[in-house]
Amino acid sequence: MWLAVRRIILISFLAGLAASPALAQDDIADSLKLPGLSEYAAPETQTPVALAKTAEVVLSAQLTEESPEIPRGLIWRVFSPEPGPDGKLPLVATANGGTSAFALAPGSYLVHAAYGRAGATKRITVVGSGAERESLVLDAGGLKLDAVLPGDIRIPEEELRFSIYEAEPDATGERPLIVPNVRPNAVVRLNAGTYHVVSNYGPIAVIRSDIRVEAGELTEATVEHRAAEVTLKLVREPGGEAIADTAWSILTETGEIVMDTVGAYASTVLPEGDYTIVAKNRDRIYQRDFTVTPGQKQDVELLPDDLAPPNAEELSE
Repeated sequence: MWLAVRRIILISFLAGLAASPALAQDDIADSLKLPGLSEYAAPETQTPVALAKTAEVVLSAQLTEESPEIPRGLIWRVFSPEPGPDGKLPLVATANGGTSAFALAPGSYLVHAAYGRAGATKRITVVGSGAERESLVLDAGGLKLDAVLPGDIRIPEEELRFSIYEAEPDATGERPLIVPNVRPNAVVRLNAGTYHVVSNYGPIAVIRSDIRVEAGELTEATVEHRAAEVTLKLVREPGGEAIADTAWSILTETGEIVMDTVGAYASTVLPEGDYTIVAKNRDRIYQRDFTVTPGQKQDVELLPDDLAPPNAEELSE
């Protein structure tokens, strides 16, 4: 597997993320038992916790301690630190955007800032003696993924998707899925750390790699799929019309079936290697071995000569 990684430092990263839409965020520290955002509607205006004396609290977030404040794309949630009757932390206030101001009564709160799939939680104490400021350091960066064929041949975007997982398996032995169905060149905001990335070119060609995201940086990673598009058809003569109602199976060298379909044509993407095609039309079975060369589209025709023993009938009859 070939993997190229490029990193863009802080200022360009912030500019790029500010221009790109945020992915859905529902990642809150489980230990705090914070409710999911979908359970609440963000208020249009900030409502005081109580009619008693309140203070203005201005909340801001940074990717790193040295980076500027994040200008937009944040989701703020302020919780009471004491669980309610349902065992969840009551949501006090929410806001979307960059730096935000809240009117809060004196007391203790838990503040969560979400930036895409990156987030941080901080406990704050409101004294109530004037304007107060609190800043959260997300320790986050971004990840942009792409894939090519050998020779830097572009892969059609509609055939390429990525999934991002935790690097380490959980108690069940599986890696928790963080973000599914990521489009090529979409920026995903993540806390700094190492992630397991799965690249799918079509339903069969898969590449796995571990990629590290650095705080304050945009990591651009490109993998190389050693695969090719393959189209199969059963014909009576070379270059002839494909015969309808043909059942297709593609097997690996070890006999594993990687595709089953029915139709005049069978099209898919296969990793490089040796395969066996089996085609059945009416009572006749045809078989042929072939090799996938990465980066080269291949049209494979099965002919009457490919009739599998013990059949000796000709397709042209």
